[in-house]
Amino acid sequence: MKAVLLISGGMDSLVTTAIAAEKGLDLAAMHINYGQRTWQKELECFRLVCRHYGIEERIEIDAGYLSLVGGSSLTDHAMPVSGADLHGTAIPTSYVPFRNAGFLSMAVSWSEVIGAAKIFIGAVEEDSSGYPDCRQAFYDAFNRVIELGTKPDTDIRIETPLIAMQKSDIVLRGMELNAPFAYSWSCYKSGGRACGVCDSCARRLRAFELTGLRDPIDYEVRPKYI
Repeated sequence: MKAVLLISGGMDSLVTTAIAAEKGLDLAAMHINYGQRTWQKELECFRLVCRHYGIEERIEIDAGYLSLVGGSSLTDHAMPVSGADLHGTAIPTSYVPFRNAGFLSMAVSWSEVIGAAKIFIGAVEEDSSGYPDCRQAFYDAFNRVIELGTKPDTDIRIETPLIAMQKSDIVLRGMELNAPFAYSWSCYKSGGRACGVCDSCARRLRAFELTGLRDPIDYEVRPKYI
């Protein structure tokens, strides 16, 4: 069975890739640049992950329209990237409006062309930043959209193996699968050394702290989050 992996270059998509590889699926990978601040580093990580898992069928897409739309501190440099808020309930400025719907649409299109039956995405609901397009209900609804919007003989399902996991459990699962965390990137602000203080860095650092393991990537600062 062929599966398309949406690989951002982040920790969650890395572990999702490791899970899909363990299943022995025929893997194809998609990476989408959308004008985010760290796009070059994320693209580099995508290529490293593909090389590590021997994924030769891959596609890199430019979705720069999301930076033109704006509304997110990831794509609009006039908006400051929010600092860590591990207990907040408000949707942070890093939310890119309806981004995952666009990503999934591209992945479905490519899957239908190459005959893939699965789309893997590293969405996390319980320990995410509160993004509405990271909820299980969203993916359930999108699977229905795929049924309605593709050819009658097309059978494609979205897989979200991390959706109900905590970040620390994702780290442990990645370690079990020997996922190369050094090839992943989570920082929202920097493509050199990770800042250590944005919300994404904080969640990643806290996850490693909770497992008693050290994150292998370089940080400008490593605050304690537990």
